[in-house]
Amino acid sequence: MVGNISAESPYDRGLAYLHHAASLALEPEMVYIPDNLGDRVRLCTWVGTRIEAINGRLEQLLHHCHQCFYPQQQRTIRILAAPINEKFGIDGCCNIRLLPVTILLDVGRVEPESWLSLVVHEYAHAHVGHPGHEQNFVQVLTHLCLGLGLPAPPSNATDQYLRHWPHYKPTANALDFWMDR
Repeated sequence: MVGNISAESPYDRGLAYLHHAASLALEPEMVYIPDNLGDRVRLCTWVGTRIEAINGRLEQLLHHCHQCFYPQQQRTIRILAAPINEKFGIDGCCNIRLLPVTILLDVGRVEPESWLSLVVHEYAHAHVGHPGHEQNFVQVLTHLCLGLGLPAPPSNATDQYLRHWPHYKPTANALDFWMDR
């Protein structure tokens, strides 16, 4: 699993994983852990049985991003999936204050065929080490998009436009994924 997390039941593994992910988030309450016991058991059990496969897929996508750069240009980056509390209004975030830089993605908010787009966006933030969408970010994002066969952002793209680039297909309800509905 992640770090030194080991537990007996899928619920315990899932809960430990979510607490670990929360410790890596920009704010711990970004990681959604339901207050309702029934929902918490369902979500944590699902995470405890499936998160390794999901994070394995994200690691593959991260590797594809790394391949767009020479080894000496690659930053040390870790990537994790976790449900992000809806009140934050984001699909993913990059914690550049940590070493390694940590990308946290709510893959439940995005159709699986669009996960690469979400990884690319957050990878660009991790690579430049800055949360904004300035010129360095645009250059790295464009480089990644071209290298991975995604459409590059328009040269005149605004900050608001870049917040959702490359485009991806959102899901109707992120919690449906995490709650196995």
